[in-house]
Amino acid sequence: MTIAVCPGSYDPVTAGHLDVIERCARFFDEVHVVVAVNAAKTPMFSAATRVEVIRRALDSDGYPQVQVSSTTGLITDYCKQVGATVIVKGLRQNGDYEAELGMALVNRKLAGIETLFLPADPVLEHISSSIVKDVARHGGDVTGMVPDCVVPMLQQALQEER
Repeated sequence: MTIAVCPGSYDPVTAGHLDVIERCARFFDEVHVVVAVNAAKTPMFSAATRVEVIRRALDSDGYPQVQVSSTTGLITDYCKQVGATVIVKGLRQNGDYEAELGMALVNRKLAGIETLFLPADPVLEHISSSIVKDVARHGGDVTGMVPDCVVPMLQQALQEER
């Protein structure tokens, strides 16, 4: 059985994230989508909310081999815990590759875990969680950039910020 881990902040999960997760699910027997909690960042949504939103978005499409959870520790420790042999990361643009390559090399050194890079769907490569939040903060429509259930959640969170 091959087990992959798709880590990320997913704050919020985007259509691009879901595309990578769904494509990953075609190649591996089991996929763990892991909301990585970074103490240095202040997310818009709690880890529990991000996990629930991803589960909701994936349940509607039926991905029984995908499990969603969160961790505050090293992704390599999580990989060891679940028996994963690969980390899968989506890449949007050259900047993503440069940032992700360093992490991939560290993960290999720490735990012998390989990283597989999946290029973003060109239709979605411009979408990031940061851009989604910025567009929403300025009153723009993020429909299609995120799962439908995220749109009202973003509006609610932004109202609470004000």
